[in-house]
Amino acid sequence: MREYVLVFLVAAAVTYLLTVVAREIAVRSGAVAPVRDRDVHAEPVPYLGGIAMLGGLFAAFLVARELPFLSGSKPFVFDDTLSVLFAGALVCAVGVLDDIFDLDALTKFGGQVVAVGVLIYSGIQFRYFFFADGRQFSLDGTQGALLTAVIVLATVNAVNFIDGLDGLAAGVIGISALAFFVFCYRLTVVNEVERATTGALLSAALAGACVGFLVHNFHPARLFMGDSGSMLIGLVLSSTAITVTTQFSDVDIAQGEQGARASLLPMLLPAALPILILVVPLADLLMAVVRRTAAGRSPFAPDKQHLHHRLLEIGHSHRRAVLIMWLWAGLIAFGTVVASLYDEVVVWISIGSAFVLTVALTFVVPLLPKWGHRDKEVDPDPDVSAQKTL
Repeated sequence: MREYVLVFLVAAAVTYLLTVVAREIAVRSGAVAPVRDRDVHAEPVPYLGGIAMLGGLFAAFLVARELPFLSGSKPFVFDDTLSVLFAGALVCAVGVLDDIFDLDALTKFGGQVVAVGVLIYSGIQFRYFFFADGRQFSLDGTQGALLTAVIVLATVNAVNFIDGLDGLAAGVIGISALAFFVFCYRLTVVNEVERATTGALLSAALAGACVGFLVHNFHPARLFMGDSGSMLIGLVLSSTAITVTTQFSDVDIAQGEQGARASLLPMLLPAALPILILVVPLADLLMAVVRRTAAGRSPFAPDKQHLHHRLLEIGHSHRRAVLIMWLWAGLIAFGTVVASLYDEVVVWISIGSAFVLTVALTFVVPLLPKWGHRDKEVDPDPDVSAQKTL
């Protein structure tokens, strides 16, 4: 555990420091978000935060290779990690080009497909699922590749979609990565197997990179991650989940805290978690497409009816709207992980209580009378930020 904490801290520190470099590159290359009527920032803000996050991930990887415990792990742990980071570097490069030159959607999607192809070629793909009774459902190469592509591409674009408020995407993915680290680490503890896994290593590094970037990205942001960052962290998160299905057996994944208890949830979690984490923005995306199409407009035409717009409209400030969405991400991520590992009544009571509290903070708090000083934060226009979103 201590070495994973160090991996987290290295990723956070290097990302935090490299943000200065990324900001300078963005300014010199012209990758800067202009001020528009619908934006919340009052002056141009640079993109390219993904460069700093990629640097933090690679730094964590290099340090992990030299640590006493992790360095002694099986070769595939670092081989798979490097494959994910290489694919992440490809999609980050596509994002950098998009942040600078504003690529068309088809070109950007093509770059995402190439990055997914690298993952699949490296062996990072779904191969089988297990039923609670021990039966195995095997996927052939084509089926596994298609399922992998769907999960990764959906996650990459969903993260890009929620990157609409300062600190929102980095916070949601950071929380999700921490939850998945808990899942990976508890699987090794419960089954008494080697603690070093690709899933735990990548999720610890990803959480650290998000935290290091948040220092610069929380409202008011000094740097936006841009497509280079949103596509990078989306790919790493989904790839991290996929690696669990290739490094744990059916018995390892199926057994929860009760040892012999077989549960369908932990077996499906690696495929379901990226979608569950992003279920709210995915639903928002679907409603946006339906809403715009029904109005006779392009599904890609921007509007002011996204979920974060509605949070602002009911009385939340910019920062509080982001924190509320973090709470929902934490509830879904940690609730799913804990429910997959434990089967006590107290667990479900805790999840239910957390749900009630989150709902209250979302809808009741804005209705309460304001006491003392009002939030000093003022949003010039409670609309989508300059970070790229539909």
